[in-house]
Amino acid sequence: MTYLAKPKLHHPSLERNRVGYLRRDYEGKISTLCAGCGHDSISAAIIQACWELDIEPHRVAKLSGIGCSSKTPDYFLGNSHGFNTVHGRMPSVLTGANLANRDLLYLGVSGDGDSASIGLGQFAHVMRRGVNMTYIVENNGVYGLTKGQFSATADQGSKSKRGVANTDAPIDMVSLALQLGATFVARGFSGDKQQLVPLIKAAMAHPGAAFIDVVSPCVAFNNHAGSTRSYDFVREHNEAVNRLDFWPSREAITADYPEGEAIDITQHDGSVMRLRKLAADYDPTDRVQAMNLIQMRSAQGEVVTGLLYVDPDPEDLHQHLNTVEAPLFTLGAAELSPGAATLASINAALR
Repeated sequence: MTYLAKPKLHHPSLERNRVGYLRRDYEGKISTLCAGCGHDSISAAIIQACWELDIEPHRVAKLSGIGCSSKTPDYFLGNSHGFNTVHGRMPSVLTGANLANRDLLYLGVSGDGDSASIGLGQFAHVMRRGVNMTYIVENNGVYGLTKGQFSATADQGSKSKRGVANTDAPIDMVSLALQLGATFVARGFSGDKQQLVPLIKAAMAHPGAAFIDVVSPCVAFNNHAGSTRSYDFVREHNEAVNRLDFWPSREAITADYPEGEAIDITQHDGSVMRLRKLAADYDPTDRVQAMNLIQMRSAQGEVVTGLLYVDPDPEDLHQHLNTVEAPLFTLGAAELSPGAATLASINAALR
């Protein structure tokens, strides 16, 4: 399939930020995700947040794993550093990069399959170590690239596109991040840009492990057994000379509702999800209160969104390890190999 390239020309009256960049300068390639995918809305929110923060794109390092969500870094910040790791291993690669060069802004993008299944152990350690990063999970509850199997975050009792019910208990990434010691924890909805953009801006400005779980509807739910628009039905009833996969276009789901209120979101498959936005007087500095609120609202069938917890005095991995201020990759042989006398002094101090 051929995709049109973005035009290189732009109108001279377009607004620039304080460092001289247009919003387009924070974009990437044209998305190849399904039309209406919530992940594209998250990419748009990241673009908007970085433009408003006046971040120079080359100061950002974006890393991802494997999955629909991990494709999205190709669609934003095209002039930044990027690395697509293997399945579930983004946190360890990002940790190594952060230790080598603390001067970059680190953005880790992952999915519920990439982080809550094969990468769960990696997620746990990057949170507890306090790596200075913004960790965004684009959470849709399914393995979109392998035709919609349940991910580890899927609600118990929810049904797949084939009508099979999920019998496993879900992993709540937000509760896990709170328990593991993340110093910034939030949840957003891909269709609520008014809430999501400030959350991303706050996370990127936070000097520690910042985690955002973003609920992101998947249009692939329409590809279920019994549908006359499913892959299987079309293949069984089609006698074309070519084999073509068709994915019906869907509008992105959006939401706009007041603080402290709840709203029912009807997803592409007809299922309903209830979001509850935190009230304006909510205190995000109480970790225990945040954990209790998540569990209480979950028992009532609601998903809480907003800034759930922030530590006003965070520390990151470099502070824990007492590393030097200079990025480690700038250190020369004299600093890294100070000689036998220094080694002997260190060994003596450990006896």
